[in-house]
Amino acid sequence: MKLIKKLKIGLDGKHIVINNVFLEDKLGKFIGLMFSEREKAQILLFEMQRPSSIHSFFVFCPFIALWLDDKNRVVEFKIVKPFTFSVISKKKFSKILEIPISRRHYDIVKRIVGERFKN
Repeated sequence: MKLIKKLKIGLDGKHIVINNVFLEDKLGKFIGLMFSEREKAQILLFEMQRPSSIHSFFVFCPFIALWLDDKNRVVEFKIVKPFTFSVISKKKFSKILEIPISRRHYDIVKRIVGERFKN
């Protein structure tokens, strides 16, 4: 796991800076947000060698999955609810960013999906 102090992503022609993102290693890709407490859960980044699906088994809070291209532009995003079997992007991507929907990450969640999720 490696800490990225500032990650700049592109969304709808704008740049958004996300602070304190953890780039996960192979073990982190397997575990992800599983068993994390809602307010303690970190923002996670996964670099992908090939397209794959994600799941939210044993993830006890919803999160936003952002699929990024190789230039960190958002190609698609979805809100993933707890205990979802499989979620995959229909578009080509090289990274996945997972942002827990919580008070801790409220500002970034609001910038991405609007005010639909107030805690």
